Amino acid sequence: MPDYKARPPLSYYRTALPGVDYSELQGKLIVVEGPDAVGRSTQIRGLKPWLEELGHAVLDTGMARSALAGKGIKEAKQGNTLGPVTMTMYYLTDFADRLENEIIPALRAGVVVLTDRYIYSVMARAIARGENRAWMERTAGFALVPHATFYLRAEVQHLVSRVVVGRGAFDYWESGLDNGFGRNMHDSFVRYQSRLIRVFDSLADPYGFEVIDANRPPVEVFESLKTSVSRIFETPDKPRIIPPRKSAQRSHPVPTLRTASSRRE
Repeated sequence: MPDYKARPPLSYYRTALPGVDYSELQGKLIVVEGPDAVGRSTQIRGLKPWLEELGHAVLDTGMARSALAGKGIKEAKQGNTLGPVTMTMYYLTDFADRLENEIIPALRAGVVVLTDRYIYSVMARAIARGENRAWMERTAGFALVPHATFYLRAEVQHLVSRVVVGRGAFDYWESGLDNGFGRNMHDSFVRYQSRLIRVFDSLADPYGFEVIDANRPPVEVFESLKTSVSRIFETPDKPRIIPPRKSAQRSHPVPTLRTASSRRE
């Protein structure tokens, strides 16, 4: 199994995109990963203003937001008839478009790119649905190595609680019903998300994920993320500077979990 932990940030995993001068990339690429309903979007909504408060320009991006494929993915999923290979290729197209037209230009400009899911989610979803891992790693090899990937890991029953309390209903695709993992949405969600977590666990070491315990309250997860993200910006001649605490009216607490996520993917 390939081991990518030693790859320098902003190099590529296997095959470079043509026409890109990687020596010009000066920004930071920070990835927040994890299974569905684990709270990635909640944490990013807190991290973005916190980083901006520290003086960083931040691009917030995520799956199915590309101009080329984002709308098509949403429309294709509405009929619940999208096959696993077609779905994978759709998401790979979405990622490639965002990488070339959003992520790389932002990194070239010295911006911090904060992304809700990365190529690892495309891989994990495909592998969990039975696609070949070696094929997925080769196909996704044009991705850039992030400065850090924070894997929010939670037990599947914790995810079930978040769905039931926060959203009130299970999602067809997040439940893996396209592959028939269970007799109903609950059972299928548990089996599919359990398989997805196992895939993420298998990716964690070779891809150098930092595992964050997401079974804890969101505010505790946020504090762990802030500590880890701060280390990315430390240099031998520039120790970490923690800004003074501001008044409650000016602070940026972690947002509460949404009951309906308009940006969930």
